[in-house]
Amino acid sequence: MFRTTILSLALATTISAHTAAWAPGMYCRDGAMGETNANTNLVTNPLHDLEKEDWWFQHDRGCDIVPPPVDEFLEVPANGNFTVELAHNRAFTTLSYEGKQVSDWPDGKTHPEDWNGWATDGKPAVCLKDDGALHTYNESSAGGTAFAISYESQLSKVTMENLVVFTTLDHTPWKRLATYQVPNLRLCPTGGCHCAWLWIPNGCGQANMYMQGFKCKVTQAQHSAAPLAKAQPPVFCEDDQSKCVKGAKQMLAWQQKTGNNIETEHGVTPNYNRKCGWAEGAQTDIFQERSGNSSLAALPLSTLVTLVVSSTATPTPRE
Repeated sequence: MFRTTILSLALATTISAHTAAWAPGMYCRDGAMGETNANTNLVTNPLHDLEKEDWWFQHDRGCDIVPPPVDEFLEVPANGNFTVELAHNRAFTTLSYEGKQVSDWPDGKTHPEDWNGWATDGKPAVCLKDDGALHTYNESSAGGTAFAISYESQLSKVTMENLVVFTTLDHTPWKRLATYQVPNLRLCPTGGCHCAWLWIPNGCGQANMYMQGFKCKVTQAQHSAAPLAKAQPPVFCEDDQSKCVKGAKQMLAWQQKTGNNIETEHGVTPNYNRKCGWAEGAQTDIFQERSGNSSLAALPLSTLVTLVVSSTATPTPRE
């Protein structure tokens, strides 16, 4: 009875802020360094007007030094898909309270399928009054989210150039469960890769961005998978698709003091969709072009070692 009362009090005081992706492998899953907080919303807070060293992987709140447990990764299946929970608080996910506060929506509440802020009486549209943390009028106006990957096991070695956006999902965040498609990624090194969940709201609030860190690993990879190409800065190309950057692209760095890689006119928001050259889904144009020995170069290190040992081993004499 006492435990039930404590749990009820905890659920009654859940903190709602903005939105983040919740899944195995995430940094700051339990909150700040030294915390074990089932009611944390630390990773959901936006990034705005910060120096690059502060917004990069949420250094401003110390999340870059709070990695997941050893050997815990977000699993990214090559040529498949993976699902994360988009929520305003860990309490509204299956990672807390045995899922007792979970609903179909990021705020743990119930809403109509056509939930929206569009006016039907001739008045201007308004952002969702019941959930400002989604920063949208309705599902169709949600800005879209993305995941990027770097084949570096050490966070200190991840850069804008080796962190490549590999999947996007239009009209998100919206509902709690979000499923992302994966291209033909190769295996990660032994220590895993680093991934980032990314979002820029399409208006409805302060101009800001979101970048959240994960340790991740690619599963079901094929030996023929090619390395990623160097990521290039995206450009805003909604008015002319011929201006869009083709191939591997960097995350959108916007509205910060330093480190921005895209600028837009006042009132114009860049998003992880066709506005900036991303078709929805797995990004299949992000790989290096093949050369003579590219198929060998794409093999994982363990396979290459086996090949070298096999080719140099002394044959066993026949009797």
